[in-house]
Amino acid sequence: MSASFSVASSTGSYQVTIAADSFASTLASLESPHLIADEFFRLNLPNLAHPPILLEATEQAKSLDRSPALIEALRIAGANRNSQLVALGGGVIQDISAFIASIYMRGLSWTYIPTTVLAMVDSCIGGKSSINVGPYKNLVGTFHPPQTILIDPTLARTLPPEQFASGLIEAAKICFCRGPESFSSYLASNPSPNMPTSALEQVTLSSLLAKKHFIEIDEFDRNERLLLNFGHTFGHALEGASHYAIPHGIAVGLGILCASAFQRNRGINLASIPKVQQLESHLTTLIQTLPNLPTHLRDLDLDLDEVLQRLASDKKHSTTQYTLILLNASGDVSLERINRTPQLEADLRQAIAATIDTHTE
Repeated sequence: MSASFSVASSTGSYQVTIAADSFASTLASLESPHLIADEFFRLNLPNLAHPPILLEATEQAKSLDRSPALIEALRIAGANRNSQLVALGGGVIQDISAFIASIYMRGLSWTYIPTTVLAMVDSCIGGKSSINVGPYKNLVGTFHPPQTILIDPTLARTLPPEQFASGLIEAAKICFCRGPESFSSYLASNPSPNMPTSALEQVTLSSLLAKKHFIEIDEFDRNERLLLNFGHTFGHALEGASHYAIPHGIAVGLGILCASAFQRNRGINLASIPKVQQLESHLTTLIQTLPNLPTHLRDLDLDLDEVLQRLASDKKHSTTQYTLILLNASGDVSLERINRTPQLEADLRQAIAATIDTHTE
């Protein structure tokens, strides 16, 4: 199967193509690009007119203080406003490349070749870059979508199960947020870390078409697109407090379960809603692909005070209210703004602690 579709944006539409076994031909077709790539692919790159800029795909790489060196490297390589910038890698490479492309000489067009499931099914469209500043995750960034996105699902074969599962968690979340039909389509592909490439192609298409809906009606993350932050406020706090030992997608899955626990503590009955039960069961299965998860969480000895501090500093909150994406009484995702009170802090702490305890038994 191969598929292609466009995404509308304020700067013009951009094209997404999904095609298995297209990686080699894609690289061969590039004309004198300035390539920013995950160093994992060092030995798989063709001879290029400009030496590739290779990065280790860590959270530290997508920090504001690392950006000047990349800008300088592009300048030394002769990149100008007409240069073709290509990014090859997962979400870290995408974030730093999108950010640099948006500010270098006031903006370069760029092409993205995602290489992780998470980037394929989620972050590759939408145009957001998210850059860390000091201890603060994703504090700054821009909207600057690539001109072209080329997805080869066969690249996911190199991923460990927990990284594969991380991407599927994001796809499940997006499709769930879009609605029952989209979520059912996602589940129909029997998503799992050992799924065949053909099924991953279908999951990728389902997830991206679901996300396309949110992007095109709310490009700049002001209204409907905020619903896609489901699980992220809790998840980012857990991810950061673990010093990124918990992979992003796994953290988001735990974050969704934290959000459910929080609502149950507030008296919202979710137990009788089939789609919520399906989501929670599926996420729990995917989360458990992280090797030795119970021991892992215990060894991290997550400081709940640090988790709550990171949660409280999320950029979506105001000084007086938390902005949380939660499940309502119908089992649909909705945005709630809740006043900051000692009781709220206690309820958040209880939900996070209960979720962690469930997965350390």
